[in-house]
Amino acid sequence: MSISTHVLNATTGRPAAGLELVLGRQDGGLWHELARRRTGADGRVGDLAPGADTGAGSGPGPGIYRIIFLAEAYLKAQSPAAETFYPEIVVIFRITDPAAHHHVPLLLSPYAYSTYRGS
Repeated sequence: MSISTHVLNATTGRPAAGLELVLGRQDGGLWHELARRRTGADGRVGDLAPGADTGAGSGPGPGIYRIIFLAEAYLKAQSPAAETFYPEIVVIFRITDPAAHHHVPLLLSPYAYSTYRGS
C-alpha cells in the first residue's frame, strides 16, 4: 500500500519538478505531519509515506489524510513575478482499504487546479 502523486504545471505543459508537499493524517481531530517531500524531475513522488502507518510498518492504514501542495512557493520559483490565487492547495481524502494503492494527481495553474483519485 502506498500514496503517490503526480503534479503537472498546466501553464507550461510540463511536470511540476521541485514542488514541495506535505502529507498529514488526522487523528482525534488533529493533523499530524507524516512526510514532507519534493516532486522529482518527472513531477512525481512515488511513495509519500513508506512505513507511516498505524503500527504495522506496511504503509498508511485506514483514516483521513491530506496532502498540502505548496503552490505559491513553486510558482514563484518558476517566475518571481508570478501571482497565484491558491498559495496552498489542500486535498483531503479517505483511505478505507490499506492494501490498495492511492494516487492523488494534481493539475496546477496560477488560478485553477484539478485533482481526482488516480490509479
